[in-house]
Amino acid sequence: MTQPASSRRQAIADDLRNQISTGRLKAGERLPSEAQLAARYAVSTPTLRNALALLQAEGLVEKIHGSGNFVRHPLRRARYVGGGSTPCALTAAEGELHTTIRTTNLGAHGHLTALLRVSPRSPLTEFLCLTHEGKTPHSLARIYIPRDLAPADVPEGLLAARLAYLRPPLAVVQETVSTRLPTPDEATTLRIGSTLAVLSITRVATDTAGRVVEAAILALPGDHADAVFTTHHMTEASRAEQ
Repeated sequence: MTQPASSRRQAIADDLRNQISTGRLKAGERLPSEAQLAARYAVSTPTLRNALALLQAEGLVEKIHGSGNFVRHPLRRARYVGGGSTPCALTAAEGELHTTIRTTNLGAHGHLTALLRVSPRSPLTEFLCLTHEGKTPHSLARIYIPRDLAPADVPEGLLAARLAYLRPPLAVVQETVSTRLPTPDEATTLRIGSTLAVLSITRVATDTAGRVVEAAILALPGDHADAVFTTHHMTEASRAEQ
């Protein structure tokens, strides 16, 4: 009796998972090609890819386009601290992560017009922040700034300081947290499976005049991300001192 494709997919995933957990396949090691694995397990390429997709969703395997499938290095949990000066400022359990920033000028379109409360084609600057742990992508943030408030140059590590210097004092920072499936671009950039949920944080900062001076969309793979928000309540003693 022929084994159903779903059973073959699960059996392949179980075998590869066991090889990873026992160390026969080590972190960072490239798996045989999909054609080689399909031949080894005597299955079709789609069935083999479905098995790999299970491991990608579990965070055990990452697919690097043009290079192949690799055993994923265990990632330390990343922490996003709500109310921070910039969504790029993530921390890991053992220190800061490395962030690369790409700057693009564009006109407001689609959801950006509503997010920043501007007219279509209003000049904006996008800062694409990709945070790494070693060579492995850790999180992705897209920060949108009205062009007149955007710095002309951003030395490495100084984005938060440049943005704070150019913008007026903030009155309200609203952060919306949700979980969702990654967009195709997020899945490719973060090297995660399309079925692994991401922690999505949308941050909108408004100045005292009611103008949106920053909007950001942050995506972190849900298997190693935390968001921390702290509320400070005034005590009777602190009120009396004011």
